[in-house]
Amino acid sequence: MPPAKSGIADYSAVLVDHLRAHGSVDVFEKAASHFDGSRYDAVIYQIGNNGHHDYVYEEALRTPGIVVMHESNLHHLITDLTIRRKDWDAYVEACAYESGEAARAFAERVRRLEVGPDYDGVPMLRKVLEKASAVVVHSKAVESDVRRAGFTGPVARIPHGAWLPDGDRNGYRDKLGLDEQVPLIGVFGFLKPYKRVAESLRAMRRLVRVRPDVKMILCGEPHPEFPVAGLIRGLGLEENVRMLGFVEIEEFAGYISACDIILNLRFPTVGESSGTLLRSLGLGKAVVVSNVGSFAEFPDEICLKTPVDASEEDTLYEYLNLLVSRPAVARAMGARAREWVASECNWDRVARMYLEFARAPRQWTNREPRPIEIREETIEESIEAPPAPEAPAQVAPDYIRSWAARDNESVSYAETHITRLERTLNITPMGAHEDRVLEMGAYMQMTPVLRGRLGYGEVRGCYYGPAGQVDHREVTSAGGEVFRCDVDLFDAERDRFPYADGSFATVLCCELLEHLPTDPMFMMSEINRILRDGGHLVVTTPNAASIRALRAILEGYHPGFFPAYIKPAKPCEDVEARHAREYTPREVHNLLIDSGFEVARLETGEFLDKPRPEDRWVLRMLDQFQLPKHLRGDGIYAVGKKTGPLKKRYPAWLYEGGE
Repeated sequence: MPPAKSGIADYSAVLVDHLRAHGSVDVFEKAASHFDGSRYDAVIYQIGNNGHHDYVYEEALRTPGIVVMHESNLHHLITDLTIRRKDWDAYVEACAYESGEAARAFAERVRRLEVGPDYDGVPMLRKVLEKASAVVVHSKAVESDVRRAGFTGPVARIPHGAWLPDGDRNGYRDKLGLDEQVPLIGVFGFLKPYKRVAESLRAMRRLVRVRPDVKMILCGEPHPEFPVAGLIRGLGLEENVRMLGFVEIEEFAGYISACDIILNLRFPTVGESSGTLLRSLGLGKAVVVSNVGSFAEFPDEICLKTPVDASEEDTLYEYLNLLVSRPAVARAMGARAREWVASECNWDRVARMYLEFARAPRQWTNREPRPIEIREETIEESIEAPPAPEAPAQVAPDYIRSWAARDNESVSYAETHITRLERTLNITPMGAHEDRVLEMGAYMQMTPVLRGRLGYGEVRGCYYGPAGQVDHREVTSAGGEVFRCDVDLFDAERDRFPYADGSFATVLCCELLEHLPTDPMFMMSEINRILRDGGHLVVTTPNAASIRALRAILEGYHPGFFPAYIKPAKPCEDVEARHAREYTPREVHNLLIDSGFEVARLETGEFLDKPRPEDRWVLRMLDQFQLPKHLRGDGIYAVGKKTGPLKKRYPAWLYEGGE
């Protein structure tokens, strides 16, 4: 586990966090004399090919369990367990056990220091696979190697989890002394020869001749036997290539975000997966990989693949020249990559696959990734969320207007907000006769439509007021249709909602969140409580990161959608609450996740659909700095599906001193 300098440590830490959402997990970070595998429903060993995993390997030989093979070679690990401990006899016997007498004879030559260990020819898998009750791999390549090594038990091919971090591209470019327009290529991780660093630098030398402004960073610990600095000098690249050395994971991800192109090459390979590659794809970067092993299995739409033959350098140069000279191609490929890993490799999905396999390994059948189907025109609109729930048939605006005909104030309100009302109703899941729906902050504009067009059997409303009071409301449409509804009064930030656990199929919280001044997560916890499992929450709220807000702040105005204080009609008169805090789409996403929901839909749109050509300069600025243009409408429209209880009562992004 961190702070070990290991990609598997980072992987394990994130996986454990997601597993703990579904069960009790104990973590053993070092050899433990008190370890008793019989106490657990499943024991999972994360094993990699280095000395960090010595105690894991040794325990896996003592106590059978599910062995996660991050690569199909453990020879370096075995040398740490034997040669580095001065136990040459154990090393020789391990080679013989793995591959027979020829391997024993070669190991004896290694003992006499005549040759180095046969790392590629003797994979050292046999012992651990003989003890394993089941195996997890990340790729077909490693699965094939495990089977060739003789393992006949259950094997699950579970994707390597992908990080979807927020990247501070321009901030880290500023640290490097680069502006937003300079093409930047990155190579990340331990700088070993098999990362094809020399080949990358030679291709870079050719690229500099046609694009003198291009830069490259090498971010990772240098290999003591691989003189990269000398190679850079020898190729005359001191002005274009910079070595950053080892950096902590937060800066590591930050420097990836600064890049336009990531080179994640390696040969030879033993099927290993790359956490750096997944981070790069999750950050939406254009990535070039070697067309070997597990890397060859990634969809062609999300990365470019170079051969490892005599044409490698030529192909690498052509790919780099393409991506540097046509940045729109690089950005489109990165957007496809982020969408793919968000769907296929998100950590919650990975954790659920682990749990499913741990419960019944012999019933497991490997899942093939879903094919990528992304239209070019929707790349900018992608969102890290599963498909939206089934939406109802379109609710006609005139039907909504018909319920506002009771007075001039209602007519004016409906006309001003008709775009928002229509869109909200058209993302609200359909109900059935036995379903209950609650509209919070009910103005009786959308409320009748929940029964008349969406089919809910019981419609309830609530509003701010003295707890325990119930208003009985009745409205009649322009067509003579009568709707009756009880509206409960209470304080959504302080009072327990007057409803039983799991009693609603759907809750609407529309244009309410931004008014809460003190404790929004109390409201979210109560909404979670009263929703049944699998129930839906519809949230709409102004977008603090809209194009309108960006333009306002750049021109020196307040960015809030409703920042003004409200003048009372009479002295000392109480007025309706103004906006206390407006939210961004990312914050609404986090709000739903922390409240025990999966994000089924997250989009933005205008409150009034009308062209705004005066904002085009803001869009051009976003393009210039490669900042996202999607989710920039005035209003946020979100649907969450309840998956479990509240996850965080006081999330740190929302509360000072939160968790």
